[in-house]
Amino acid sequence: MFNLYILIIMLAFPRVSASYELSSTGVEIDRASDGTTQVTASNAYTDLTKLFSEFRNFRQGEFDGNQSYSKSGWTLSSTADVLDYSASAMEEKFYEFRTYQNRLNSIVYEGWTIAKQVDYHLVRAEMNGYEFQHRVLSPWSRDPGFYNDVISKFPRIKDLPLERNAVNSLKSKIRSVPRILREAKDNLDDFSKTSADLGTLAILSLGDTKASYISLAHRLEGHHSELIVDIDLALIAIDDYVRWIEKNKNKMIAKVGVGKENYNWLLKNVYLFPYTWDDVRTIVELEDNRVISFQRLEQNRNRHVPAIRSVQSQAEYKAGIMEAVEHIMNFLRNEEIFTMQDFLVPDDYFDTRLAGKGYFLNEPWPDKHDYFFNFSHREAVMENTHELIGHHFDRLRSERDDRPIRGGRRPYKISTARDEGIAFALEELLMHAGYLDGRNSHGREITYEQAAFRTVRALSDIYMHGGNWDLEEATQFCIDNAPHGELLKGSHHLWFELDTTLRGVGHHMLMVIGKVQFMKLFRDRANQLGDNFNLKDFLDEVYALGQIPWSLIRWELTGYDDELRQL
Repeated sequence: MFNLYILIIMLAFPRVSASYELSSTGVEIDRASDGTTQVTASNAYTDLTKLFSEFRNFRQGEFDGNQSYSKSGWTLSSTADVLDYSASAMEEKFYEFRTYQNRLNSIVYEGWTIAKQVDYHLVRAEMNGYEFQHRVLSPWSRDPGFYNDVISKFPRIKDLPLERNAVNSLKSKIRSVPRILREAKDNLDDFSKTSADLGTLAILSLGDTKASYISLAHRLEGHHSELIVDIDLALIAIDDYVRWIEKNKNKMIAKVGVGKENYNWLLKNVYLFPYTWDDVRTIVELEDNRVISFQRLEQNRNRHVPAIRSVQSQAEYKAGIMEAVEHIMNFLRNEEIFTMQDFLVPDDYFDTRLAGKGYFLNEPWPDKHDYFFNFSHREAVMENTHELIGHHFDRLRSERDDRPIRGGRRPYKISTARDEGIAFALEELLMHAGYLDGRNSHGREITYEQAAFRTVRALSDIYMHGGNWDLEEATQFCIDNAPHGELLKGSHHLWFELDTTLRGVGHHMLMVIGKVQFMKLFRDRANQLGDNFNLKDFLDEVYALGQIPWSLIRWELTGYDDELRQL
């Protein structure tokens, strides 16, 4: 009744409009004389979906903070139109953004169904994520690697020869590289805002990008040799940008990470966590204790079991992955873990999820493999559970989810705790469900070894952003504490993961906490239903709710709102 009364008052006395103008998206903005935006209250769910669509159009092509496997930056057309990331342009963009935030704050959602309220909180989290990018991270003015995220995409082409329009598009993108990197140097003009560690990571990433441009030139020689000159000019620009970063690194004096206060704001307002920096540190440390203890117990249990022989060739590795995928699929069908809809198949798994991820399935077998292959070369089931059941199946579901707000991917790592958390959790939980039964029992040790590598990365994440460690200290911590940590020395995989979690704030913490949140929901739902609990029904319900934060899934599934009240 109180909420209805407030709504009646707001509708009866709308704020006085001072003047109107059109934003860049064509949306009418009511701007008062003091610069604030005037809006009228609404309790219509359709207004929320309309606002969400307009907001998505507003931020189209802008950096969204997903730096892990799908780095996002500019969207370039065939003419290589690039968004303006200058300070004045970003200030204007942020000013315009506040109009969307004000409109969201005017929506009175109390009284809606829980499902519709969940959608409101998803929109709120996404707008808060946008705010965090601008107000705290501002990577276009603080992070040299931001511009590498853009140009690193360009060499990604598939089959040759390319069609004429694809050739023109590629040419336009490659030719834009010198301009993008010139603008990068202009926008990164205040070195006091940049951490030297971000400069170091940018240089390492640019090394990978340079290698991909060289590889692209070799691929194009026999088909589109006219592009080689443009690639050479791009390589010159990349080298020049690297030298510029190296020359100015000693001036980059900002502290690494975002700090506890900003981290806590992000946890509460974007990731929708009922936890603080101190909470997640304790949770991850306890989880690290658990997985290391379990790994050592398994090691003792298996001390008389012959060791697993690592694969020795590309053919063996590919055969091992194919066998693991078949084994996983049979297990899921036979044990009724969740409903296996007809579209949940691994048909294009090798060409989509595994393509370009360093699995060497169709490329020359390297002389030396990086750290992570120490696991998957011995037992491929857990890694492919994570990638196939966790991520590939999520993509297949998402492609069929046409709900206007909760369908599809979430930017700003809003769904990372759910997506990475459940993928990570399934590695161990399906082991307890029996999917390693009958296989070499040393594989159980590998499950915990992989888990421990994630917990040490999560602790590096937490302590770097808490202001306790710099990049070098986090690197050494991983080497000293990860299973077989000596293999991490000089590891490409390690610096890539630390880049992922330092620049995409909280990424590895979200994996571990997401797994813990999933198990908390598991416990809550099992206790709630008692003897009526059914694993297949439970997971079907979880998947049906979409790729959204666990606090929202828990509220909608169980009705428990204690976590939401903390937000």
